Amino acid sequence: MYKIGVIGDHESVLGFKAVGLNGFPCADSTEARRILHRIAKEDYAIIYITESLCKGMIEELDKYKDVRIPAIIPIPGMDGSYGIGMQNVKKSVERAVGADILFGNDEREKEGR
Repeated sequence: MYKIGVIGDHESVLGFKAVGLNGFPCADSTEARRILHRIAKEDYAIIYITESLCKGMIEELDKYKDVRIPAIIPIPGMDGSYGIGMQNVKKSVERAVGADILFGNDEREKEGR
């Protein structure tokens, strides 16, 4: 059976542990990288990582973007959102559809087109 893991600062991970997910608290991106590579080899289908840690490990996250399992999903942490999760959704949709169908109109309207 597949598992779900959460990598992030202690406060962010604590809430997920309360609902039964496996939490991996860490202090920085270096430690998060080690945890990610270790648990990606285990039976984790979904791994949530707080956006504050994602900022320092973009290359590592890119290695997993085209694999089916595990799905690596950035989430806001206790310090709020950096927009990384939404950027990833936008990129995935653009790759699948071939155009920016989510935000294209908003950006053109802001530019006055």
